[in-house]
Amino acid sequence: MSLTPTTSASSQSAKMKKDESFLGRLGGTLVRKKKSKEVSNLNEEGKIAINAPMLPPGSDIHPEDTLLEENAERIMLDPTSRENLKFKDLLKVLIDWINSELEEERIIVKDLEEDCYDGQVLQKLFEKLSDRKLNVAEVTQSEIGQKQKLQTVLEAVNELLRPHGWSVEWSVDSIHSKNLVAIVSLLVALAMHFQAPIRLPEHVSVQIVIVKKREGILQTAVVTKELTSTTEMMMGRFERDAFDTLMDHAPDKLNVVKTSLITFVNKHLNKLNLEVTELESQFADGVYLILLMGLLEDYFVPLYNFFLTPESFEQKVHNVTFAFELMQDGGLKKPKARPEDVVNLNLKSTLRVLYNLFTNYKNSE
Repeated sequence: MSLTPTTSASSQSAKMKKDESFLGRLGGTLVRKKKSKEVSNLNEEGKIAINAPMLPPGSDIHPEDTLLEENAERIMLDPTSRENLKFKDLLKVLIDWINSELEEERIIVKDLEEDCYDGQVLQKLFEKLSDRKLNVAEVTQSEIGQKQKLQTVLEAVNELLRPHGWSVEWSVDSIHSKNLVAIVSLLVALAMHFQAPIRLPEHVSVQIVIVKKREGILQTAVVTKELTSTTEMMMGRFERDAFDTLMDHAPDKLNVVKTSLITFVNKHLNKLNLEVTELESQFADGVYLILLMGLLEDYFVPLYNFFLTPESFEQKVHNVTFAFELMQDGGLKKPKARPEDVVNLNLKSTLRVLYNLFTNYKNSE
């Protein structure tokens, strides 16, 4: 009976030694794997360190951005440009516009990179703007399905825009890889082509970093990319007139023109005890334009035809559009300006509209 505990103790001791031996071997394996990983990380850091001096200062290049195949390239937005206030303003205007257009679809965009890359938002936006249904799957989770949808959407977009002189600066791969510059370029082109009721900030440019691999070495370049120019250039209005010349070459004479127009409109608006001192702001909601047309043509405009105290952007656009219709009913040519431009306080557009009235009614009592 006394042998049993001894045997049991010996067995337990042998088992412990076996366990220790196993843990030792396991520990050695883990240590070797850890060291191997550390060596791999050091090698990668070494590659980055070698290539780093070739990168432009301030560029936030991630390790994965340096892992390029031979002759491949990657395009990235310089982080300093991402913080540019005008660029941020452009992003906000585009996001607000998309959300306004797709409100009925219950789609809310918060981030252009994260919300546009899979083609779903771009599909719905294009269909709404073009009033055309695309033959694509409604929901696509796989990468292949997303790229197929993007391919269909971009083919339709390019087919529409190319004949009108738009250069295609986006692709399936650039959109799907969340290239913000490509996404913004596409959205700006759509907004301008469809004359979106928004005012894009003018002269927005960003710095993009182009990284290429040649003979195993990274080559980088920083390029300035213009995303927006002037509103008129983006709208394709290349025909210059007297106001372009005036504002570009004789801004000192601008006040003379404004004074003449203010005198003209007040001559008529004073009959209703109204007075204008700021042309671009006081005509922006369309009310004074409508009342002025009624005075010039000698008729009363029923108040139910327009918003006397417009509050929203849409109500103001309605008023200015209605004023333009009254002008055309009076035999005037369709104004060159868009109603949205007047509402957005575009001085040149407002001056064009008022000058057109001045030349036709300057002798009216």
